[in-house]
Amino acid sequence: MTPAPTQQPAPAGGPGTYRDRWGIPHLWADSADELAFLQGQNAATDRSWQIELERWRSEGRTAEVLGSDAVLWDRFARQARLDDTARRCFENLDAVTQRWCGQYVAGVNSALAEGQRGGAEFDESGSEPEPWNPWTPLGVFLVHHILFSTFPNKLFRAHVARTLGDHAVSLFSIEAPVWSGSNAWAAHGSTTASGLPLIAGDPHRLMELPGVYQQVRLACPEFDAIGFAFPGVPGLPHFAHTGNTAWAITNAMADYQDLFVEELRRISDRSGDRIEARGAEGWEPVVVSSETITVRDGEGVAVEIIETARGPVISETPDGGALSLRFPARVEGRLGFEALLPLLRSRSVSDVEAAFDAWVEPVNSVVAADVSGSVRHFVAGLVPQRNPANRRLPVPALSARHEWEGQYVVLPRTEVQRFTVSANDREAGGGDVVAMEFAPAHRALRIRQLLESTAGPLSVDAMQAIHTDTLLGPWPLFRSTLSGLDTQDLSREAKELRALLLTWDGLMDAGSHQAAVFAAWRGAIVQRLARHSALAPLSEPTGYSALFRPWLSVASRIGFALETLLAHGSELGINVGVEAAAALEDVALEESMLNGAAWGDRHKLLAVHVLPGPLASSAPTSELSGDTGCVLCTDSLPGVEDRSFRGPVARYVWDLADRRNSRWIVPFGASGSPGHRHFADQLPLWTAGQLAPVVTDWPSLAKDHP
Repeated sequence: MTPAPTQQPAPAGGPGTYRDRWGIPHLWADSADELAFLQGQNAATDRSWQIELERWRSEGRTAEVLGSDAVLWDRFARQARLDDTARRCFENLDAVTQRWCGQYVAGVNSALAEGQRGGAEFDESGSEPEPWNPWTPLGVFLVHHILFSTFPNKLFRAHVARTLGDHAVSLFSIEAPVWSGSNAWAAHGSTTASGLPLIAGDPHRLMELPGVYQQVRLACPEFDAIGFAFPGVPGLPHFAHTGNTAWAITNAMADYQDLFVEELRRISDRSGDRIEARGAEGWEPVVVSSETITVRDGEGVAVEIIETARGPVISETPDGGALSLRFPARVEGRLGFEALLPLLRSRSVSDVEAAFDAWVEPVNSVVAADVSGSVRHFVAGLVPQRNPANRRLPVPALSARHEWEGQYVVLPRTEVQRFTVSANDREAGGGDVVAMEFAPAHRALRIRQLLESTAGPLSVDAMQAIHTDTLLGPWPLFRSTLSGLDTQDLSREAKELRALLLTWDGLMDAGSHQAAVFAAWRGAIVQRLARHSALAPLSEPTGYSALFRPWLSVASRIGFALETLLAHGSELGINVGVEAAAALEDVALEESMLNGAAWGDRHKLLAVHVLPGPLASSAPTSELSGDTGCVLCTDSLPGVEDRSFRGPVARYVWDLADRRNSRWIVPFGASGSPGHRHFADQLPLWTAGQLAPVVTDWPSLAKDHP
């Protein structure tokens, strides 16, 4: 089949910003550089507070606006050298990419100069936006992803090893990492109604408001792309359809960050005061500086910044030592922005793959297709070659056995003949050569099952429907646990709840009472295990920076590792059957469970809304279906929080036969300003699992006027 044409003539209104009924910006300019300027200008007006907050985060300056609660982040951002890394990466860009990024920043600064960057958020916080530095977009991207990989997990594993013993580490690590739920899948044209590929998916992140992704169209005589941008970052790094190509990513779960246990000593002699770190060949000099964090309504906080030969020191250790962080962007002085403009210009899957050859981090699992019918699945980014032990725990800086080898792992690439699915799982992420732990395979297996069981050729509607599948992947394991319980001593109410669950279909639907009972029972197991004497040592102080508390929460970690603990808890002396039965009794005491409460009564949207003062109360909410372990991965924290603070921050279906059949949605809206009519107008569609049509006809769009 010949695809429908997508590159349209220039709009009659000339260069500028056009909008569809949802307020989504469609940008037209006469060149790629002018388009970058227009994209920056649009981000600075539509998402003014959001992008400035991310800029402050990258520079370690949020406490200036948000007060003492933000000091922890600012200290980390400065110690990790985020802004300096962004500057280095910008300076190392090729001339074309550097100019293009510079035009984006010029657009942001133009909006400021023209008075378009004010708003209630700045008024309420007593702050003002400032001119951006040329490297600020790289800092914004880096700040979104520095905690996106594996190093915080190594802190928890080290805590487990120290408190429970090294043998217990695997019980919290086997295919059960924290917070991974993204999906992407592609169907080859041989399986579709049109004869050309379809790509669909949904990235899962914190449900930030305004949303982390911005729907946007970027068009000029050279290319015409629709997709999701990071406000504050040029291009469409993760999800886009150019008319000739389409691509989508998920987190590959790769391990590319290392923590080194540093031994530091302070020396004072005739040459002055200095700090040295002990490396493989003895004591080495380190780079030391000091900065002061300005705190709104508080005293300034001094921060000592130390960088060893391995990387910047980002935390203390329980024994008074230090941890340094080594990551590819800092080592190489590259972040991957060299890929962004070639992606927009791509006309084939080979072009997409070649563009991603420049990618650094985070390491992504990429699904791509083109109008010739080619579909590929590959992993993009840099995974350093080094001792596999580095992936498990922080390693000693003084040991040469743990140094990086200066080479990077060869990552997998596959030509797709039928279907490909990527859901943070081991198979999609490249397996042991890339990392030691991945998401459980439930979502990937379920998506593939749904693709293969669809009656007839696949359509856009069929791809869209997969997004909202609510079958709980690990339910068979929980059902087996229930079936095996000794019921002799159970109360009548507990027996009734058990019988109710054993007839459940495993669907985490918002209106399901059985799903609510299951979630309550699962949460009660987590709470009981968190109090169990075998795991009590985990409640000891970790000794790490308080910034990492979300990754070190004992109850949260037990919740995410619950499948493994149910299967292997006896290795720690836990009688799983006893705890599961006692948890049923706990649920039987909850009046709401006995009175028919539904899952949606407990499982509601919990938006992360970083706004000052009374504006913070403007976050919308809604009852949600799905849960961790479903394709509709609206994450909760079993035993801690049933509301969902992570979930699908975008959904899309890209049709390579006719881009006009493509669809997309975000949880909230196109505007970043509370009270604006497009602030959260997509939420009803998103909650219902619907998608908005992609509009590409310029005459049907309304142009913004100064």
